[in-house]
Amino acid sequence: MSHIAKSNLTQAQLDAHWMAYTGNRQFKKDPRIITSAAGHYYTDLDGRRIFDGLSGLWTCGLGHSVPAINEAVAEQVKTLDYSPAFQYGHEKSFLLAEQITQFMPAGLNRVFFTGSGSESVDTALKVARAYWRKKGMGTKTKFIGRAKGYHGASVSGFSVGGIPANRTLYGQGLESYHLPHTQVPGTEFTKGMAEQGKERAEDLINLITMHDASNIAAVIVEPMSGSAGVIVPPQGYLQRLREICDQHNILLIFDEVITAFGRMGAKTGSEAFGVTPDAIVMAKQVTNGVIPMGAVAFKQEIYDTFMDTGGQDYMLEIPHGYTYSAHPIACAAGLASLGEIKKQGLIERVSNMSAAWENSVHQLKSASSMITDIRNYGLAAGITIAPIGNEPAKRPFQIAMAMWDKGYYVRYGADTIQLAPPFTTEQSEIDSVINALGETIRQQS
Repeated sequence: MSHIAKSNLTQAQLDAHWMAYTGNRQFKKDPRIITSAAGHYYTDLDGRRIFDGLSGLWTCGLGHSVPAINEAVAEQVKTLDYSPAFQYGHEKSFLLAEQITQFMPAGLNRVFFTGSGSESVDTALKVARAYWRKKGMGTKTKFIGRAKGYHGASVSGFSVGGIPANRTLYGQGLESYHLPHTQVPGTEFTKGMAEQGKERAEDLINLITMHDASNIAAVIVEPMSGSAGVIVPPQGYLQRLREICDQHNILLIFDEVITAFGRMGAKTGSEAFGVTPDAIVMAKQVTNGVIPMGAVAFKQEIYDTFMDTGGQDYMLEIPHGYTYSAHPIACAAGLASLGEIKKQGLIERVSNMSAAWENSVHQLKSASSMITDIRNYGLAAGITIAPIGNEPAKRPFQIAMAMWDKGYYVRYGADTIQLAPPFTTEQSEIDSVINALGETIRQQS
């Protein structure tokens, strides 16, 4: 029986949903339908258990159907389902904001809530522009991103992002420029941070010379690029970006939608790599993926600038926000999620697991010459697959589909396979998914 028939979905119903980041034509011929999730596993229409090798979409480090989060959400729905986001508040938003600051580097203690990572990026970029206008430097409007960077799906996100497939269809975005990525020849199969590549930070000086610091509002980078295939910063690279931004009076924004709250074996990527930006963008793990939520943590000086120039105290200091900013149900989920991360000591667990994870992932090198690079940090890994002709995405897609058939969910993106299992994953599960992936790649060879 086909999966269309098993699902009880009609073709009209399938056609009605224009799916995100999906090959709709291929998917709807034989849809991969997930029916439930618990722990580290999904269940599909055939009743098969599928190991979640990407923690949802880098979202569910605690695993699925976590009792503490489920209970918090259920209680919140019964108590306060929605509260107006403008001019009125509810207690949990303030509790969660303070809880988030405990995970942030010192000084990033003012939290603005959004509904997603894309909205968080938008917020950080808007605040950066407005901040400089408040400072009397209104010409500072341009942004610098990085090749292979991913910053969400909004117009601002694709503008500063550097993945060509996410940009070329849409034409002109915000005025922005791009640093080169940090994958340099000779660093293939590096475990953790490479010694080479720091010099690519010097390209920021070239961009500043070309466009002038008086026109540049902010540099935005992921501490570790996730969606491009786990691109780990070289030693000293982020520190050099920080130095250059300081020297030229440019804000530094870290997109930590993937790296915040434990994935790196630290509270943030900022902590893991020892660099403090002016703002941190976050989402995903803040609610364990149970309900959409994002946020941006700003340094206090940015916040104070708006407060000090806000006019009469009833006036809006910044005309910005979303209907679902600080949604009470999302706040309840966030408090429970971060509470469980602390209670279970999961950041320390990821840190302790990282060496074994690294060793397991790098064993794949011998699986096939088709693997041209492996990168890892914390509980994340990216494997680059040699292309078929001029189709770099074809083999990763085939590998991911074959893995799904074997009972494993992994992510394919461009020329990579990406892995990011839940923080609570056992070594036996790591061995299982790595062995299955090695077997699958050999079969594809």
